[in-house]
Amino acid sequence: MNSSHKGHKGHDELTENQIAKLVLDAAFLVHTKLGSGLLESVYEVVLAHELPKAGLAVERQKPMPIIYDGIRFEEAFRSDLLVGGKIIVELKSVSTTTPAHAKQLLTQLRLSGLKLGLLISFGEVHLRDGIKRLINGTIGDECEF
Repeated sequence: MNSSHKGHKGHDELTENQIAKLVLDAAFLVHTKLGSGLLESVYEVVLAHELPKAGLAVERQKPMPIIYDGIRFEEAFRSDLLVGGKIIVELKSVSTTTPAHAKQLLTQLRLSGLKLGLLISFGEVHLRDGIKRLINGTIGDECEF
């Protein structure tokens, strides 16, 4: 299901890092209220509800195009959340993320041409342990803003 919520005007100028901080603030709020152990789809819909409150535009299950062999494929993959038109947020509900999860997001970033992605696993007891920040093909283990 593709749904879009528009944020407030004036947030178009936010940097990727500023958007990421707002996303993480909302993710911590959701994790505090709901805890861990729910399906990924629950966290996706609730986080997509919280982000517009912070003034951010969010699109769920956003079809992302790629160009392959000179052909543009309009719906090559779907990102869990596209926030502010600048950040892909990949959500998981697992106790530990794997390198394959990070690789999936890195590939999405490369194919979309976007610079920043957040891999967030709501399955962790402490959400901070389930956050990975991916930038231009590198993984930052710490997400301090």
